[in-house]
Amino acid sequence: MNRDERRKALQKRAEHRGQWANKTEYILVTAGNVVGLGNLWRFPYLCYKNGGGAFLVPYGLLTMLCGIPLFLLESSYGQYTQEGFITCWRKLCPLAEGFGYGNLVIRLYDFTYIIVQTWALFYLVFSFRSQLPWASCHNTWNTADCVELQISDSPSTNMMNQTTSTNRTTAAIEFWERRVLAMSGGIEDLGTVSWELALCLLVCWMFCYFSIFKGVRSSGKVVYFTATFPYVMLLILLIRGLTLPGAWKGIYFYLYPDLNRIANLRVWIEAGSQICFSFSLTIGTLTALSSYNKYNNDCYRDCFWICLLNSGTSFVAGFVVFSVLGFMADKQGVSVDTVTESGPGLAFIAYPQAAAMMPLPHLWTVCFFLMLIFLAVDTHFVTVETFLTSVSDLFPKLFYKPRRHEMFALIFCIIFFFIHLVLVTKGGIYIFQLIDYYGSTRACQFFMALCECLALTCGLGADRFINIIEDMTGHRPPVYFKVCWKYIIPVLSLISLIVYLVDYKHLKINDWYIYPDWAYALGWTMTLSSVLMVPLFAAVQLCLTAGTFRQLKIQLPSRQTTENQERKRRRR
Repeated sequence: MNRDERRKALQKRAEHRGQWANKTEYILVTAGNVVGLGNLWRFPYLCYKNGGGAFLVPYGLLTMLCGIPLFLLESSYGQYTQEGFITCWRKLCPLAEGFGYGNLVIRLYDFTYIIVQTWALFYLVFSFRSQLPWASCHNTWNTADCVELQISDSPSTNMMNQTTSTNRTTAAIEFWERRVLAMSGGIEDLGTVSWELALCLLVCWMFCYFSIFKGVRSSGKVVYFTATFPYVMLLILLIRGLTLPGAWKGIYFYLYPDLNRIANLRVWIEAGSQICFSFSLTIGTLTALSSYNKYNNDCYRDCFWICLLNSGTSFVAGFVVFSVLGFMADKQGVSVDTVTESGPGLAFIAYPQAAAMMPLPHLWTVCFFLMLIFLAVDTHFVTVETFLTSVSDLFPKLFYKPRRHEMFALIFCIIFFFIHLVLVTKGGIYIFQLIDYYGSTRACQFFMALCECLALTCGLGADRFINIIEDMTGHRPPVYFKVCWKYIIPVLSLISLIVYLVDYKHLKINDWYIYPDWAYALGWTMTLSSVLMVPLFAAVQLCLTAGTFRQLKIQLPSRQTTENQERKRRRR
């Protein structure tokens, strides 16, 4: 099949499968997916935890060595094959098709992040009350140990208030733990479903359905608002944060470099994990999204702009977060590192508490949770859309018919709404933390990155794939990308995987709750359920499929010759 025949076949397939209406939709959807909750709290926290400004050194270097090359690799896979993250491997390297099924399993665990959107919606509703409930202890859920923030002009007085009430809890913490989560004693005691959170969960799944029910034709339109609105809110909160008293104390803490930490191997591993997390690498999302591009889309240039946008957003979000933490530290008379920690504590305890101290607290609380909701919305509905895409590509005759996609999306959303009701029980937070810690761990990230690069170099061939990118985009990637794919990324991934396994520690919540042994076994089962897909599927393929090992490695033995001939004709 020559180049023109291939493009006609792809165009005919796109009529049934769908394509982005224009380049802007693809950029907005991809940017909305990679720019999410990890940029808001995970990057700033890791930055100051691992040496402040010194963390930017390994982060920037690993972005160039791993982030951008893997981003280009995965987006080019999808655009070239016009397939989801499972069937693309069937065309490129059949032995690596298990990589796609591993991504499918990871997707199932990632759906649980809709609970973050649910919590944010719950907080948003309470933000319209005349008095913010997390600012006072005069509520039915508060205990005798609840203490309101006593702000005075003397830092020493604030410090005294903190030290004389070490056994007390703030109103914000009690609202989070006793009103929102209604936490039980452990994962063994799930308790009843919170009907308020269940209603918020239903609204989130309904919004997700109406964003994806028409495939890329609907999701491509939704992102014009959902992907741009968080940036407006981020700019507003940045301006407000920089004008707060004590803000520069937090920013100094955020950027102050501890150069001794650069030699710490753990800092480099944390930086690599953050790149995989924030760039949505090794989970198939980029492959599925780019499969809706036209064959000659310039994915080479898109890669650099989207990666720059993602890293730039993370850096700016650090100023927003730490200006607020500096303000809180100044008001309470404590150091910045004792104000809060990463994760839900930053989004649902520290910032609401800080907003309650500001003039016009309702305004800043509404702005923050609107931004949080739309950051979570983009990531979630893109996750669902890529899952549906890849499953539909497995059974095109079944799903690529009128109204089949709408029905599939509806059934899918209904099923997972009922499954996720377990997350809004009194023990739901324990289940969420378990899935978050084991479902898509750094072990999965590093292992998948290693397998992906090995599939490229041993199966398709790095030189051949560079020719494919040149044929699609008109740009020939430099040898630098080939070196990263063949040597640098596999070596770094293998080292990181080994260090993670050696340094592994059991999950704890708030440093006091230890899960039962069966929960840890369930967690490792979740991890292995995606990781083992790759070697198991390859072994099954070798045993059941006739042909030589080379024939199983690569499905398209004659395409390189055709592309070289076409390239020579263009040069003449």
